[in-house]
Amino acid sequence: MPIPPTMDELINDLLRRIEVGEFQPGSKIPSTQQLSDHYDVSVSTIHRAVAVLREQGVLVGRPGRGVFVAEAPRS
Repeated sequence: MPIPPTMDELINDLLRRIEVGEFQPGSKIPSTQQLSDHYDVSVSTIHRAVAVLREQGVLVGRPGRGVFVAEAPRS
């Protein structure tokens, strides 16, 4: 059984999944529970990682709808 990731590893892997297009701009990311199961970490750890990525502007929360990958800024 693999060792669960640290917070930095979790954030970096979510960023990698966005960069490679697994999570497209504007798309909804998996639920907190799904991410918790995937990474084998607690729901609160996922909440903290998502909060960091929201503060960085990578993810955007939509109350009642979920968390989405931020759209690329238009130039």
